[in-house]
Amino acid sequence: MATATKLIATRNLLKRLEDARAVTDELFQIVRPAALYDRPIAERHRIIFYIGHLEAFDWNLFRGERPQLKSFDPDYDRLFAFGIDPVDGQLPSDQPSDWPSLVEVKGYNQRVRDELDGLLTSANLNEPQDHGAIQLATLLHTAIEHRLMHAETLAYMFHRLPFDRKAAQPQAQLPSEDFSPRVIDIPAGPATLGLRRSAQHPFGWDNEFEACEVDVPPFRIDRFMVTNREFLQFVSDAGYRRPELWSRDDWQWIHQNGIQYPAFWLREGNNWLYRGMFEAFALPPDSPVYVSHAEARAYARWAGKSLPTEAQWHRAAYGQPGDAERQYPWGDTDDVSGKGNFDFVHWDAAPVAAKANNESAFGAVGMVGNGWEWTASEFAPFPGFQPFSFYPGYSANFFDGKHFVMKGGSARTAAVLLRKSFRNWFQPRYQYVYAGFRCVSSGN
Repeated sequence: MATATKLIATRNLLKRLEDARAVTDELFQIVRPAALYDRPIAERHRIIFYIGHLEAFDWNLFRGERPQLKSFDPDYDRLFAFGIDPVDGQLPSDQPSDWPSLVEVKGYNQRVRDELDGLLTSANLNEPQDHGAIQLATLLHTAIEHRLMHAETLAYMFHRLPFDRKAAQPQAQLPSEDFSPRVIDIPAGPATLGLRRSAQHPFGWDNEFEACEVDVPPFRIDRFMVTNREFLQFVSDAGYRRPELWSRDDWQWIHQNGIQYPAFWLREGNNWLYRGMFEAFALPPDSPVYVSHAEARAYARWAGKSLPTEAQWHRAAYGQPGDAERQYPWGDTDDVSGKGNFDFVHWDAAPVAAKANNESAFGAVGMVGNGWEWTASEFAPFPGFQPFSFYPGYSANFFDGKHFVMKGGSARTAAVLLRKSFRNWFQPRYQYVYAGFRCVSSGN
């Protein structure tokens, strides 16, 4: 029975890798060939890099733990190994001619897949960790989730491409539902952040360990994410021209770059438009506004409130009266289908009340899906943090006081990444993430 169970688990993991590859392969198809050497976001690599990076990451990951895999192109292994997250205004300066041709990159990718598939289909993924070796199953989880994360971050890049440089895809529109913005009271109670190493769970990234419990005093939180309509009031009230609403560094950033409104908005005369993935359309008033952490923080200050801490957000999303927590805001079922705007079903945000069944025990709506949510918490390790031996820089490189935790998920977040312990993070002045926010204030 145990052998049969392991065999099923092995097949499931290999099928998940195949499915994840299909997601990213399909995603690259929306970029027209002439745009593959574009750099839609100045702080990121050209698109061609990411075509090679996904396979190079897998190859370097497994080759580091399984020496029987011999490098066949060390130059490409290095060239496509690492993405970039420049800080302090440092931007890449490479040219399209510095990169190999698409044919060469695809040839490398196919060789990598052939080599890895040969290893994985013939191996016991749950083999004992002899001599400190990492189980292949752990490496597979890492490769799958890394690829699915890129399926989202690539969408951020492709969103910035001119519409004529990508092939439009059909997408259904989620209808709006009547709602009235209001705040809800969250009673004092615990928030258990992260995962326990002693518990049974398929996988967690190093920053998800070790679980810690935080006592959260009572507070109030917005029932819905802040909408475009609400943020427009901030813009109309000269929010981008009032230095008292911004930190010194944030004010310098918007002043030097001439930022006057969110990066997902367009202005035509007196009309506001929304930059969707495949077309511009009238600004949807009831959809969540997507902004940087700096913009969210300025709005909160304007509103006389603040952004929630990671623990406050967690308590509002997963807490219940007493000490118990739910697996998801809506309950403990593993079936997440139809519960929110996530898992690649839609390209753009939906109205904040479109999935009213996505509601926490305390009444907060839409805390998972439809847009990541900024918190006031700097990305930092939990007590007992230990970096992955096979990927030591995944989290530790960003414990620098220059990144902030985001929670929840967006329309382009894979379902497997919706677990309540998962932590996302970005720099505070990066505008291109599918990220919004809700505000908090002190409770009674």
